[in-house]
Amino acid sequence: MIYRLLALNIDGTLLRSNGRLQSSTKEAIEFVQKKDVYVTLVTNRHFQSAKKLAKALKIDNILITHSGAFVANRLDQPLFVKRIPEERTFNIVQVLENFPCNIRIVHERFSIGNRKKISSNLMSKMLLNTADPLFYPIQFVESLGDTLRDDPVATPKIDAFFEDRNELQHVQKVIQDAFPEVEVIQVNQEKLEIVSKGVSKASSLQLLGKHLGINLQEMVVIGNSLDDLEMIAQAGLGVAMGNSPIEVKRSADWITRSNDDQGVSYMVKEHFRKQHRIKFLERMKHD
Repeated sequence: MIYRLLALNIDGTLLRSNGRLQSSTKEAIEFVQKKDVYVTLVTNRHFQSAKKLAKALKIDNILITHSGAFVANRLDQPLFVKRIPEERTFNIVQVLENFPCNIRIVHERFSIGNRKKISSNLMSKMLLNTADPLFYPIQFVESLGDTLRDDPVATPKIDAFFEDRNELQHVQKVIQDAFPEVEVIQVNQEKLEIVSKGVSKASSLQLLGKHLGINLQEMVVIGNSLDDLEMIAQAGLGVAMGNSPIEVKRSADWITRSNDDQGVSYMVKEHFRKQHRIKFLERMKHD
């Protein structure tokens, strides 16, 4: 099988636990791009944060961001965007504000969150994937509902952070039952993401593949979190990081090292060193 596309999650996959990018990972991405493989990032981060990392990796391709709700290479020219309508965003926030969680409206151009007191550890995780505030304004308000009443927002994604796992699971059911037109995705034990019905990393990866003329069997997907599971399972070669939950590992064809042990660079170099440049292979086919 010739693999034409490599899709990579960011947090827990490309980046180490401390949020840093290893030089070996940069080298691996450069190595695979020289083989004419299309490299994309598939992430729950907002577009501007993903674009910043893509630039550091010298990736100038379409990115799948906001958990699949915003797919673009340029901020002002998305290939695909699906927003939660203004009224529905307001209604969901009203419900969430009855629970002990921190809420973030994650628009592609800005973020608005409530000031509910949470642990410093959870706050640091909330802010981990922000971009430069100069380019991506981040605002915290006392009442997110009041703010949205005055200035409505249609958003690609809503995040909710919890300190209690049982509370998270309860709220997930409450929101899903009350708003069947959205998807409520559990990313990990602390975070829920809310997007429009039908939006996912996996569905947007399929959409990108159709746009590029690349089918799922020609894709390698590397991820680590629960919301990566579907796209890992559907890919021609699905790869789970060593630091993935057991459910993700079970869905994968290959388990690589952890994100703190050069898992991406190890897998990419082990596999793609055996594959010739795609342009060379295409020439051979026509000779």
